[in-house]
Amino acid sequence: MAQQTTSQARVQDPILTAVARGYSSPKASVANVLFPAVPVGTRAGRILSFGPDDFKLIVTARAPGSNTKRVQFGFASDRFSLVDHRLEGGVPTELQEEAAAVPGIDLGANAVRRVQNQMALERENMAATIALDANRYAASNKEVLSGTSQWSNVASDPFTDILDAKEVIRGQTGEEANVLALGPKTLTALRTHPKVLDRLSTASDRPPATLAQLSALFEIQTIVKGEAVYHTGTAFADVWGKDAVLAFTTPASMQEMGSPSYGYTYQLNEGPEVEESYFDNNTSTWYYPVSDAYQPVLVGPSAGFLFKGAVA
Repeated sequence: MAQQTTSQARVQDPILTAVARGYSSPKASVANVLFPAVPVGTRAGRILSFGPDDFKLIVTARAPGSNTKRVQFGFASDRFSLVDHRLEGGVPTELQEEAAAVPGIDLGANAVRRVQNQMALERENMAATIALDANRYAASNKEVLSGTSQWSNVASDPFTDILDAKEVIRGQTGEEANVLALGPKTLTALRTHPKVLDRLSTASDRPPATLAQLSALFEIQTIVKGEAVYHTGTAFADVWGKDAVLAFTTPASMQEMGSPSYGYTYQLNEGPEVEESYFDNNTSTWYYPVSDAYQPVLVGPSAGFLFKGAVA
């Protein structure tokens, strides 16, 4: 008899797995947009990257009997290897009405959601590490802001900066940037910048611009605030720091591994799995193991633009 793999040997809890797959943690708000999850059937393979060839104008007319043109979207570049992530959520018997009974579905679902929030924070940090790495972008697709060019300085001009970056993406991909991701401090600087507010109102007493107003002003479909924070051991820090990322991402209805886009998260099968709970006598606790296998990848850096040090 063939030996079972680790994943085959696991016994899945179908109800809590459905809870896990239906839950979208707010802690991964930017990762879900810049690196949307697409299912893959293997734990390793080739990354499908994208370049100008994916946006070429092709004449499809053909004469009778002539060969039909063929196109192949994307090209295999580096290899990807999904990373296994696993964490258990505990429900102490003290929280149950009957210590000997398996926790009700509400307690189990709560444990799973808490675990997913922790895993989502890790995924958000992985996405930020990739997206904010200037070495991944060509010189034309990044700008380091400093001094009076930073958006926290009234002498800067974020409106022109963002419009110029949009044109870079359009010029390299043929697509309009549709996502602007930025940390809380960067967003605050953008919402309160005089040159931004001047384009929205001539009143002397002006409230900060709303996300909807910024979206309309910059003609960017989605502006997402990276609210996730983590504790360094001494203080809290913003996952998305003081930078900003402008990008084109494929609309949700078209998202798949082979569609040109800024980034994807290659995820094994359909997402996280929750195994059957088990009881630990030593801690008198029911544990709910949650496992997932994924890897965020930057597949189209030409579809992105990075502003480093957008605020002081």
